[in-house]
Amino acid sequence: MKKNVLISGGSGFVGKHLTDLLIKNGFSVSILSRRKQQNTVDISYYQWDVDNRYIDENAVLNADCIIHLAGENIAGERWTSKRKEAIVQSRKLSTHLIYKILKNKNKKIEAFVSASGIGIYGAINGPEICDESTIPVNDFLGLTCQKWEAAADKIRDLNIRTVKIRTGLVLGKDDGFLKKLVPIFKYKLGSALGSGKQYMPWIHIDDLCSIYMEAINNTKMIGAYNAAINDDTTNAIFSKTLAKIFGYSIWLPNVPAFLIKLGMGEMAQIILTGKRVSSDKIEKLGFKFQFKNLESALSNCIEK
Repeated sequence: MKKNVLISGGSGFVGKHLTDLLIKNGFSVSILSRRKQQNTVDISYYQWDVDNRYIDENAVLNADCIIHLAGENIAGERWTSKRKEAIVQSRKLSTHLIYKILKNKNKKIEAFVSASGIGIYGAINGPEICDESTIPVNDFLGLTCQKWEAAADKIRDLNIRTVKIRTGLVLGKDDGFLKKLVPIFKYKLGSALGSGKQYMPWIHIDDLCSIYMEAINNTKMIGAYNAAINDDTTNAIFSKTLAKIFGYSIWLPNVPAFLIKLGMGEMAQIILTGKRVSSDKIEKLGFKFQFKNLESALSNCIEK
């Protein structure tokens, strides 16, 4: 009998790719959805409504493993006080809904794998290479990730193996971080942002999904793992490489930081700041990245 993996956020960029990978590897998949959807041979859909604290408990009760990706898009809108609250609560409350069923029904699953972010290390540029033992920073992104992981740790306290995937910028075809950049660079209008010195830890979508698969299969995976390539890519290097993919050298000056802050407000820190991170912990387990070279990863993602 196929093992069933329940995915929250299964209709998103990462969720769609992960669903395909799980099915190809012999799993059945269940997806928590806000709207009613028709089941397929390999996918079962269950409804939930985080705002109204509702979840079809059968989704959890029928699961062998759970991958929790759901949460409001951090870069979706300007960070008003209301938006910040929605970002944090969407992560805490959705995790709590799953936790309550696991606890109240005494349901034991093989693994609970939660998304998190390298934003836990803070948004201030610096030479430090952050590993999973680095002390979290208490800015907005840092606190958001801490609260996200704390909610997941309640499931760990139910004696369920719990893994937290701290993700960098995800590169993939037609979606994710590149979706907004490709049209600009394609027409030779790309340039570095701000100082260009901010680090941009990245990961190819295929490698990220493989890490989630590893977290399901490898019982030695417990706790937090960075999911980003440790290659010291800065925004200037990233921009230069992306321009190269389209066959030109950047000719425009850097976009001034004050203009980005004017347009994005506090959210501008997502693209104007960045930390280096280490991938040593996941690699020491034997995980091998398919894409460790930025130019190769970008070339794979872009149809010119």
